[in-house]
Amino acid sequence: MFTPQFDNGLYGRLRQQAGSHWQDYVVHPFIQQLAAGTLPEPAFRRYLTQDYLFLIHFARAYALLVSKLRTLPEMRAATASLNAIVAELPLHLAYCADWGLSEPDIAAEPEAAETLNYTRYVLDIGHAGDALDLLAALMPCVAGYAEIGLRLLGDPATVMEGNPYASWIRNYGDPAYLSGVQAALDLLENVGHQRGAESRLAELSTIFTTATRLESAFWQMGLNAK
Repeated sequence: MFTPQFDNGLYGRLRQQAGSHWQDYVVHPFIQQLAAGTLPEPAFRRYLTQDYLFLIHFARAYALLVSKLRTLPEMRAATASLNAIVAELPLHLAYCADWGLSEPDIAAEPEAAETLNYTRYVLDIGHAGDALDLLAALMPCVAGYAEIGLRLLGDPATVMEGNPYASWIRNYGDPAYLSGVQAALDLLENVGHQRGAESRLAELSTIFTTATRLESAFWQMGLNAK
């Protein structure tokens, strides 16, 4: 299985500097219970509903990123990610339907405070900063989910047989998905070289770590619904 390089380059440094906040995110109790198949179903339904609302704003953030990039190859890379998110929305709804959640139900659901806090933070960073700032805010979600999924798939303790969340876990081994994650990592690295990441590392680390903390809060939001 192809595995993106999480430890390398600018992303690897930002991830390392996030310290305990990164571990809180990638081994959150929500994830541990999901892997064991013990996560309460109301917690997962709450997560699914809010994740759909989150994805809408995440697509907006990627559209903003496209406008902030300078070269056509970079714009193509960001547009590919944007298109993947937009294409995922109907698939997400189909998956939600399997859990008894209809599109009208989801559309009528108010955004949780955690969803608002996270998505508007990312968009605010994008509007106030440049493409590198915005990428730093996006990457904990983009690459963090891949890291979580691959870790669960590779962990013999992860329960797959009879686990109602097994299909969610399997999604993160999809080669096309993992290739897209690596493309996002490459884009971060390229833009970082162009826009002086080395001299901006402390600022970028703050953005990345804040987004990581908001990811943990998003898991907790789901877990609180149990």
